[in-house]
Amino acid sequence: MNHLQKALSTTAIAIGLMFGAGSAKAQLPKTSVQIDRAHTALVIIDPQVDFLSPKGVAWGVVGKSVEANHTVDNIETLFRVAKANNIPVFISPHYYYPWDHKWESGGPLEVLMHQIGMFDRKGPLTLEGFQNSGADWMPQYKPYIEDGITVIASPHKVYGPETNDLVLQLRKRGITKVILAGMSANLCVESHLRYLLEQGFEIAVVKDATAAAQLPGLDGYAAALTNYQMIANAVMTTEEAKNAINGNKASK
Repeated sequence: MNHLQKALSTTAIAIGLMFGAGSAKAQLPKTSVQIDRAHTALVIIDPQVDFLSPKGVAWGVVGKSVEANHTVDNIETLFRVAKANNIPVFISPHYYYPWDHKWESGGPLEVLMHQIGMFDRKGPLTLEGFQNSGADWMPQYKPYIEDGITVIASPHKVYGPETNDLVLQLRKRGITKVILAGMSANLCVESHLRYLLEQGFEIAVVKDATAAAQLPGLDGYAAALTNYQMIANAVMTTEEAKNAINGNKASK
């Protein structure tokens, strides 16, 4: 056996041990996030009317999932607990301006969002028509978001934070760990999860403080849960997140 064969054999053995060599008892390693108040932030994605209210344009596809998870209340719980414990809060919003509708390509849900006018605003330098629109915050979140302390990042434009300043804002505050929640589970939340992990952050996803589109033959929430378990450093319920923010360990 040459050196290459030996190396490949050793690697195969290691992978087999990690995953139980095909055993029915195979499990992923258990990982966790130790919440450090000095370096941890709560990041809420798209806490906006169009996603979370029956008045929103996306309610027809996400409403059942939002109601089943008690997403609206759970996000508010995270806001309240974070503020009470001086955990900094960051918002990554989603806005479309008139020129964004001139794009020449997009995936199915991206095209749908443009067609139904989701998150539409008249422009970045005006609030005309913004108040109580689909792009506005859910009313119960406004006291937490508009307190002069919460950081509101520039808007992301598709799903992930590659096109906004969220990472810059987190880095400038010395944040290394993120408690992640908001909308929607398999699109913006998962895209933020993936990108923030690639940027070196530890991420704990709050699985019942999100929801997703559910269409015939397609369940965005179920898909997201699978990927959260495989990718995130920790996956929690809102109740577990409350305990974590109060100083306990967050784990899968």
